[in-house]
Amino acid sequence: MRAITYEAYGTPSVLSLQEVDLPVIGASDVLVRVHAASVNSWDRDNLTGTFPTRAMLGWRKPKIAALGGDIAGRISAVGSAVTRFKVGDEVLCDLSGSGWGAFAEYARVPEQILTTKPAALSFSAAAALPQAAVIALQGIRDHGQVQAGERVLINGAGGGVGSFAVQLAKLRGAEVTGVDSEAKLALVSTLGADHVLDYRVTDYTQTDQRYDFVLDCELHRSPLAVRRVLTPKGRLTVAGGSLARILQTFVLRSLTSKKLDVLMHEANKNLAELAELAADGRIRAAIEREYTLEETPLAMQRMCDGEVLGKAVIVMP
Repeated sequence: MRAITYEAYGTPSVLSLQEVDLPVIGASDVLVRVHAASVNSWDRDNLTGTFPTRAMLGWRKPKIAALGGDIAGRISAVGSAVTRFKVGDEVLCDLSGSGWGAFAEYARVPEQILTTKPAALSFSAAAALPQAAVIALQGIRDHGQVQAGERVLINGAGGGVGSFAVQLAKLRGAEVTGVDSEAKLALVSTLGADHVLDYRVTDYTQTDQRYDFVLDCELHRSPLAVRRVLTPKGRLTVAGGSLARILQTFVLRSLTSKKLDVLMHEANKNLAELAELAADGRIRAAIEREYTLEETPLAMQRMCDGEVLGKAVIVMP
């Protein structure tokens, strides 16, 4: 099979399209023929070798051969102990806790992390869901507990997590402000945001507006600055950003009366529910374009440059 591999941390230039052996599945695994995979910021971190990445994947070089967490595809083989799925079933999942390797024509997947793909959902749309939509739902519903009528701000609203978070907050009846670069604001508006802000023009932490909940997918600014725009019972959940900013949030949690929280990703949680929401049209994957497997380095370069609008999806022939 063909797969995008890498042997050292670095820029997308270290990625290579190679012929490799098919994954060997165990008794509780399935072999998935990957039809689509999506690119996430976590893939960027695994490529460039951030501090947390090196702690998990190896200090000097990555222990994994291929990037990619999100897949959607069709099962081509099942292990002897598999009971929930059969050959031909269409599925999706997040491989981040199971060895990665989505940027390939086939992937080994433990049965327990798989979700059935609704027939009405395309492979590309399904592949866009696992990491980004799951994090967005955890942020908006589980951590933020957003209620109808609340004022919600989403920083990084034009990215993968943010694009789903805008829609999920609107589904719960919130008034949503989306913050991102000017190039992404039109997308944020089409996803339902009531207000949009270009972060290069307006520092939302310096305005007179106050918010019941802030989901920060980037955390470029200090959590102390974000805290200033919260209502007395306001909440901040951090879903991404630099390690230094995340550590600041952890420290401030014990020093403030306002609720500050850091989201710890729970892979594949409520993925079936999100797939049904997407199949019903209540949320949609904002896919900027589909890339071929050969174009994966280009998709990764756009992710590294912060240029991806919504989601970038890799499609297999």
